[in-house]
Amino acid sequence: MDADVIVVGAGLAGLVATHELTRRGRRVALVDQENPANLGGQAFWSFGGLFLVDSPEQRRLNLSDSFDLAWRDWQGSAGWDRLEGRLAEDEWAVRWARAYVEFAAGEKRSWLKQHGISLTPMVGWAERGAGQAFGHGNSVPRFHVAWGTGTGVSEPFASRAREAAESARLTFHHRHRVDHLLVEGGRIAGVSGAVLAPDPAPRGAPSNRDVIGSFTLRAQAVVLASGGIGGDHDKVRRFWPERLGSPPRSMITGVPAYVDGRLLDIAGEAGARLVNRDRMWHYVEGVQNWAPVWPQHAIRILPGPSPLWLDALGRQLPAPALPGHDTMATLKHLRTTPDLAGHDHSWFIVSQKILEKEFALSGSEQNLDITERNLLKVLMSRLGKGAPPAVDAFKHKGADFVFADDLETLVARMNSLTERPLLDPALVRQQIEDRDAQMDNPYSKDFQIMSIHNSRRYLGDKLARTATPHRLLDPRAGPLIGVRLHVLTRKSLGGLQTDLSSQVLKADGTPFEGLYAAGEAAGFGGGGLHGYNALEGTFLGGCIFSGRAAGRALAGQV
Repeated sequence: MDADVIVVGAGLAGLVATHELTRRGRRVALVDQENPANLGGQAFWSFGGLFLVDSPEQRRLNLSDSFDLAWRDWQGSAGWDRLEGRLAEDEWAVRWARAYVEFAAGEKRSWLKQHGISLTPMVGWAERGAGQAFGHGNSVPRFHVAWGTGTGVSEPFASRAREAAESARLTFHHRHRVDHLLVEGGRIAGVSGAVLAPDPAPRGAPSNRDVIGSFTLRAQAVVLASGGIGGDHDKVRRFWPERLGSPPRSMITGVPAYVDGRLLDIAGEAGARLVNRDRMWHYVEGVQNWAPVWPQHAIRILPGPSPLWLDALGRQLPAPALPGHDTMATLKHLRTTPDLAGHDHSWFIVSQKILEKEFALSGSEQNLDITERNLLKVLMSRLGKGAPPAVDAFKHKGADFVFADDLETLVARMNSLTERPLLDPALVRQQIEDRDAQMDNPYSKDFQIMSIHNSRRYLGDKLARTATPHRLLDPRAGPLIGVRLHVLTRKSLGGLQTDLSSQVLKADGTPFEGLYAAGEAAGFGGGGLHGYNALEGTFLGGCIFSGRAAGRALAGQV
């Protein structure tokens, strides 16, 4: 045996599984196709959002939360509908989801603290919902941001991996691409594949695929923590569900190119059960990065509730397709409305006042104040005057941003970003004037304006995430800004079906001896604990929870 356990994938889920194994004295071979600079995977690039329930941070902001409310929200969002029969695709997903919400409402915060992960005082209100008491969405803010953003979540485990390597409990196998799972006597006995040529590419940048040799590693068990398919647009289109209409002809990418989903198909060929592959999570507020690291590098705008959202033809999107409310409903509307099928973009129109208060950007590198744990910078950029530096840079350098002092000039500049002019200035003006007429009172018949007022009742949003309601055409709030938005590929919500110990199941529903999966490769647990929707802050947490389960289960077996 080359190790007790082989972990494939050096992202957050793989690092957590490795930590649980090495701290109990097990020998681990950590295999990854990228170089050492990529330790931590996608998590390193993330905003660092973590879903927690009834936390001290929530209570300080006068938020009342509970396991019962969170579990009700999760069920309403997930919408599981594949529960019949012994091989039901959602059977284990439901069990995983309940266990995860129990973790988020219980041990999770203290476990994070024990492992060196601390939280900012901010609690964001992501996925505010579809406007129903039981349905998609968070009833209260639950999006806790880690100090250090994604680096503050991934680096504690990356550091532990390096320490384990120094004590010979862990062996890194960088630039090793797994091409086969070794199956002997019906169980997994190891992996084999290609050794890739060294490549000094910086973190996240594309690396070569030049094969210089082969390898075989043997162990008592293998953990697949190799991620999803978001970096491969052809695969995204291959599994795109009919319920979301036609896939965009053009998308931008929210994950590095190495997030290619290869190991999912390889595991399926070896006999593992793959479920819910038509469930996926892609954002509709993506913009092109003016300083890209990987091909078609995209950044997501995390909007507050105030931007006016128009489709490609200049019509306001209907509720619940509103900023920050219901990602999947918005994606579905944009992809299934018949006259929009030929267009791959939509638009935000905001005032400078809204941009300064409400625009945040995804990514550790876009939030250096939090990434660097600089409280003074956080206070200045989040609560002070002016837009955060990263947002201001996109306004002036981003290919998808235009601005002007008057609406007609703005619409002309928006039209200049498309192959032919699609926006009618008169239609855009009429919709803005209708909206502006709702701004003179603290009540409204407009659903979005009601949401803005509701948001400002929450102290966290009033201080840092929601602009004072105002007329878009008020020159004192200007200039006006138009932002072209693209579909940004991100997460697979389905994957390898696993039981509560993260053991993979075979095609017939029985345990696959020696094979485990964690993180996005397992649909973050059970092959789809999110169901059809995510409540946000649940991806990093799902990697942690499923990686922990795999490591703990195997530490007691090998």
